[in-house]
Amino acid sequence: MAASRQTGIIFAFLCLGILGAMPILANQRPESSDDLGFAIWLTFWQILAGLPLFLIELRRGKRASSALWRLPFRAFLIALLTGAMFGIATYMYVVAARKAGAVSMAIALQAYPIFAIVMEAVFQGKRKTATEIAFTLVLLAALFYLTTEGTFRIAEISWWSAFALGIPLLWASAHMLLRGVLTTLPVTPNQVTVSRLILSGICLLLLQAAFGEPGALGEALVDLKVQRAAIVLGLAYYLELLLWFHAMRHIDVSVASSVTVPAPAVTMLITVLILGGRVEIWQIAAMTVIVLAMYGLLLAGRSRPAIGAQ
Repeated sequence: MAASRQTGIIFAFLCLGILGAMPILANQRPESSDDLGFAIWLTFWQILAGLPLFLIELRRGKRASSALWRLPFRAFLIALLTGAMFGIATYMYVVAARKAGAVSMAIALQAYPIFAIVMEAVFQGKRKTATEIAFTLVLLAALFYLTTEGTFRIAEISWWSAFALGIPLLWASAHMLLRGVLTTLPVTPNQVTVSRLILSGICLLLLQAAFGEPGALGEALVDLKVQRAAIVLGLAYYLELLLWFHAMRHIDVSVASSVTVPAPAVTMLITVLILGGRVEIWQIAAMTVIVLAMYGLLLAGRSRPAIGAQ
């Protein structure tokens, strides 16, 4: 299918609503539940969600599915590396949602374009205009304001909010590596998604074996509240991943991530209107500045040709 900027942006907008709800869904598990165990079950349900389409595509031989099992050595290493990166990011997501709070984490995740822009410039040679650089600096200032909880004082840094910034860093790094696989190998977004989820699950299981609490996985299995939360978040996470990989076939990751900029506003609305929670003024201020700066980045990049354009 030929690349289409409009199609890519539509897919990115579909991700918007899901991304806004996911930080809330991540906190719908029991307070006493194990973080790593929950991340493993979450990944398990994501795999199950993607398996039906995965098996259908294999049976139909769609897009030379056998290529998944005949990856070049370099692509195989990329698959292993990105699988581990996504697995660690999933665990960090679960931890940050609880420790930093859904709203602060949702805002911190908007650092994704900064990492994507830097990586595109360094590894793909995509030069950024002065306008894009200026908006990126505004984003950095707003994120610093967020992590210092509205004070701009280093002594007031919320380390859990800073911890949450590691999630978009891992996402941007993994997506940049996977983009080459998506554009050069005859595999579908769902095949890439399920394959990397399996690798992520293996990575998390190894972490559980090395550092996890004994019996935590079994306890989570028989806890209906934990499983219900894992199923709901797993289905939402899988759908968002699938839509995101489809978007990346058409537009740069920095552009796609800019489209999802209002996601923290969705998180805030759910927190206040549905859950009856509280949103701080400094969180609203940080989100507002980030929204404006990220839309500025989106507008500044409009003049760039679509991927694949001559």
